[in-house]
Amino acid sequence: MSESSGILIVDKPQGVTSHDVVAAARAALHMKKVGHAGTLDPMATGVLIIGFGHATRLLNYIVDHHKTYEATVRFGQRTTTDDADGEILASDGAGHLPTPDELKEAVAQHFTGTIQQVPNAYSAIKVHGQRAYDLMRAGKDVQLEAREITVDNFEVLDVRSAQAQDGTSVVDADVRVQCSAGTYIRALGRDLGELFGCGAHLTRLRRLAVGRFHADDAHVLHAHTETKTFTNREGETVSRLRAVLDCTPQTLAQHELSMLESVERTMPVVDVTAREAQDLRYGRWIARRTDTIAAAVEREGADVVAIVEPADARHMKPVTVFPAEPGERNETHESH
Repeated sequence: MSESSGILIVDKPQGVTSHDVVAAARAALHMKKVGHAGTLDPMATGVLIIGFGHATRLLNYIVDHHKTYEATVRFGQRTTTDDADGEILASDGAGHLPTPDELKEAVAQHFTGTIQQVPNAYSAIKVHGQRAYDLMRAGKDVQLEAREITVDNFEVLDVRSAQAQDGTSVVDADVRVQCSAGTYIRALGRDLGELFGCGAHLTRLRRLAVGRFHADDAHVLHAHTETKTFTNREGETVSRLRAVLDCTPQTLAQHELSMLESVERTMPVVDVTAREAQDLRYGRWIARRTDTIAAAVEREGADVVAIVEPADARHMKPVTVFPAEPGERNETHESH
């Protein structure tokens, strides 16, 4: 298993970081070369794409795919992090809680299509080489610039009156959002709350899909959490949640997407011959046309050869080359 490459579609549980899930995958796979495509907040659940072996090179492409989320936005309370993990901020009493019709109209007019969004200060965005959330926790003032995002679809599923734990009257709205990479659902909730002047934050967030990787896929591997207790360097006993993959080593292989399955879900595929595969692995151009970045595959050997891009109007060239996987056909040909 340590020699294989591929992708795991993990259903991340609440309360752990994306890095915690990567650590669990490293332990289950018995390999170090493991990464993820697109961070999920600790509060969030759902699809987290884990790449291992040579498939880690696909993660930068997968992270750019459009995504689908479901969330619950609570209107009437602001928090420091724009979600339920933050501290509730004092309200000035201004604004009003939206009705279902007002909310649907606001979403249609202001939060659909190409819009500008300022990311949350408590985010993984780097500022001068440091994560924004680390700077915020250190008491630094973080000012992030607005960026262009695309919201393909923003559906209001349900709106209901509720009462928060502290007795505050609130409105909870269940929503489904399909959006471009780089969209912060917490920021959409925050900005909706500011539009009505009442403030808002997320109480639930679940990622349903990343491109063609879905939460209801038969390959999904469900993770769970368990409490780990240890003594830190100061001699204090500390307990924290950790992620554990819900499978045995014997069943893990049943959940893996092979390199071929992984590239087919990630980008267009171009079929090449065994000879062209050899040329690409030597860094040579081949006389095939592609209009976009694609994966070159030698079908007979189920061999994912390279990621290619247009070289000119008639040729493609490799930008990333993959060695043949163990057990795959890797024929060589003499030049004539």
